[in-house]
Amino acid sequence: MPFPKKSVLITGCSSGIGYHCAHALRDAGFHVLATARDEADVARLAKEGFDAERLNLDDSASIDRAVAWCRTLTNDRLYALFNNAAYGQPGAVEDLRRDVLRAQFETNLFGTHELTVKLLPMMIEAGEGRIVQNSSVLGFAALRYRGAYNASKFALEGLSDTLRLELRGTGVDVVILEPGPIRSRFRENALKMFEAHIDRRKSRLASVYEKKLSQLRSSEDAPFTLGPEAVAAALLKALQAPSPKRRYRITTPTKLFYWMKKFFPESWMDSILAKVE
Repeated sequence: MPFPKKSVLITGCSSGIGYHCAHALRDAGFHVLATARDEADVARLAKEGFDAERLNLDDSASIDRAVAWCRTLTNDRLYALFNNAAYGQPGAVEDLRRDVLRAQFETNLFGTHELTVKLLPMMIEAGEGRIVQNSSVLGFAALRYRGAYNASKFALEGLSDTLRLELRGTGVDVVILEPGPIRSRFRENALKMFEAHIDRRKSRLASVYEKKLSQLRSSEDAPFTLGPEAVAAALLKALQAPSPKRRYRITTPTKLFYWMKKFFPESWMDSILAKVE
């Protein structure tokens, strides 16, 4: 029997935005397929009543298993995919090894892309669907020492804009969410990636990194930080609107930088963005 509710698969549900959105969508009446990378998180989600499955975006076999699970669970009728899973790799561009940059793209772009195109045929066949990409203010505004993450989100937005054009007439919409600072474990995970992959003591920016490390270790919210409910509200609009916007900009910095980039000369923007810590 087909599931009576519209089904939405969410990646990265272990904590933060993905976890909150899974609960918000279920409360709104959607059938949520919650995925996470670690088995312990999958087990916890299952105990909370979700249909849950392990999904590692760096592993094609894991993606294939999750797609098969999704097809079985939804009787081939997935309504939406929320590509939320991602991480940030801090570090100056000059200190990013090729393998570190590749790893950032494997999760944030290549795995996201592979999952999307393998789930897309269900939506095209049904003549309706939503692909919602969780991008960032850093998907259109570059900031120092965030080059790997900047690049992956810039690329995600370009790929998504192209996909949206190619899906015209199919009934499948591609929507981009652009959050700014959101309360989550993003900073905690970024700290782990920095310590694992950046040799700060050999960098010419060693003193700069000491300051960045204190920021990553801080538990204080960055200015204008919102809770994950702000993303959930935008996601619900993207899923429920008859004609969703192409982009939903979330938090004051995202909206401000959008308008500044639109009207300010690039030289002005460089001066402003170079001052953002």
